[in-house]
Amino acid sequence: MSLSAVLRTAQVARVLAASCVGRLPLGAAPVALLLYARESFSIAAAGLLVGVYTAGLAVGGPVLARIADRLRQPPVMLAGAAVSTLGFVVLVQGVPLWAALCSALLAGLGAPPFEAGLRVLWRDLLDEEQVPTAYTLDIAVQELIFIFGPLVAGTAVALGGGGAGVYATAGFQLVGTLWFVSTPIVRGWRGERAERHWAGALRSGPLRLLLTAVVLVGAGVGSLPVALLDYAESVGHRSWSSWLLAAQAFGALIGGLANTRIRVPGRRLPLVALLLGLGYVPMLLTPPSAFAMGPLVVLCGLSLPPLLAAAFMTVDRIAPAGTAAEAFAWVATAFSVGAAAGAALDGVILDAASSTRAGFILPPVVILLAVPWLRPVARGEAR
Repeated sequence: MSLSAVLRTAQVARVLAASCVGRLPLGAAPVALLLYARESFSIAAAGLLVGVYTAGLAVGGPVLARIADRLRQPPVMLAGAAVSTLGFVVLVQGVPLWAALCSALLAGLGAPPFEAGLRVLWRDLLDEEQVPTAYTLDIAVQELIFIFGPLVAGTAVALGGGGAGVYATAGFQLVGTLWFVSTPIVRGWRGERAERHWAGALRSGPLRLLLTAVVLVGAGVGSLPVALLDYAESVGHRSWSSWLLAAQAFGALIGGLANTRIRVPGRRLPLVALLLGLGYVPMLLTPPSAFAMGPLVVLCGLSLPPLLAAAFMTVDRIAPAGTAAEAFAWVATAFSVGAAAGAALDGVILDAASSTRAGFILPPVVILLAVPWLRPVARGEAR
């Protein structure tokens, strides 16, 4: 099924665009928080601030999605956006580190669950045979967030100082939320009626295995912004980090668009995770120029969209009835948990080490550790 046919379907382009605007903080917030915190804190504290924010995403996402499964999306997403905006605003008021950490946590906790909210809409908007194309399109387009998010944050900081990047992040999230919830399909969507269980989506054993692997992948991907910030400072200026992160996202965009043609099945999850981990190894060369590092960063992004698209198609099959939004949110949460741990751990590693190269060791190691966890899930997909 062609991409153009999917995009021509009523409301698809609108919900996709609105969710991308609302999800821009996923790409902008790590850079904005790092650059803001770096003005007055250590590299370890900057990494911790990003880790706390992503930990907030990890906790808030499934909670908000579970409520949306039972109620409706608009009130949940609007309330979350209000809380998140408050956290971002308080953060940049010159507060001490402990208060900045609390504010970053609040900003993450309230972040609207756009990924889960969008992905449960595909089966209502599209024919069954179009749904796989919609998932891969969503993953590919999402990479625009990680291309433009860092650039938006970096440009805002360059023009208005550290706080401007945080304000811009909050502003895009708020605008995207208002646009998304005003869409007719979002206003009319209701969760599937089903027997509820206290464990929700987590009562699925295959889902738990998949989430463990996603945590490890998230740790590798989430540690990269900290490593690139340290690298950028060593070769010129910390602002280079936003361009290098955009280069990584550009590689992921290429991989995502290629995957709309190839469509990696769930049984190939271990292989794609292996390729993703190996793609991070060349950055250990740490060339003396950011221009030389650029192609290596592009390379590490190529395999991420195929991995995530196959993971989401797997979730669609193994999630218990009535837990669709929650299950998708758990994947985003698992990724955020890993990213939080990876960012914090890499900051500690770099603080303790005397070499910039040390920051690039963690990503390939933890991503490759995900491969054994994906094997039983892949075998289940093949049956």
